[in-house]
Amino acid sequence: MTSTPLRPHAESIRVELPPVRRRPHRVTKRVVDVVVAALLIVALLPLALITALAVRLDSRGPVLYRQVRAGLDGEAFTMLKFRTMHVDAETRLADLVARNEAGGPLFKLRDDPRITRVGRVLRLYSIDELPQLWNILRGDMSLVGPRPALFREVDHYCDRARQRLLVLPGLTGPWQVGGRSDLPWDDGLDLDLSYVHDWTPATDAVVLARTVRAVIRPVGAY
Repeated sequence: MTSTPLRPHAESIRVELPPVRRRPHRVTKRVVDVVVAALLIVALLPLALITALAVRLDSRGPVLYRQVRAGLDGEAFTMLKFRTMHVDAETRLADLVARNEAGGPLFKLRDDPRITRVGRVLRLYSIDELPQLWNILRGDMSLVGPRPALFREVDHYCDRARQRLLVLPGLTGPWQVGGRSDLPWDDGLDLDLSYVHDWTPATDAVVLARTVRAVIRPVGAY
């Protein structure tokens, strides 16, 4: 049985290699990722430029937000987003932890005071995630997969949750189209692990189609 270790947080865990990590599925998925991401970058360039201007005018700080996340097998990569929070967001986090509305290792707050005016709109329609198309071209991410986790979240993962790291993180994923932030941690984890272990090309097609609907009719986005 082919297996792969998780690094660096689960060196002792070995599980069966997911379908998407096997040839020719891996090659097919990568080709689709590159082609679709490149087309979307060109098509959405006007929206990206308008968004960048809005972020710049709305609040002090850089247009892009860079954050180290856990990628494939727990390897670190720098994820890009349009900035949606004030520049002191990380320093204010400790004061808000007690108000956390999410379960498990996640932190979610519906009325997070760190989010800017423009940021609320960008998050509602997931426009803030557009720069991750570049992460997809680089090979850090895929169009579809479990969303990339913060390392402070991964540090609290149980062995089962660490299986999210067996595939490339995605721009969208089953958790995001299944309820986003409104979905409890355990339910979202079940969706992600079902994707990891039961992936087919049709699964990606379904998630992408449902993503369009989720963006047009946003529910659980905050």
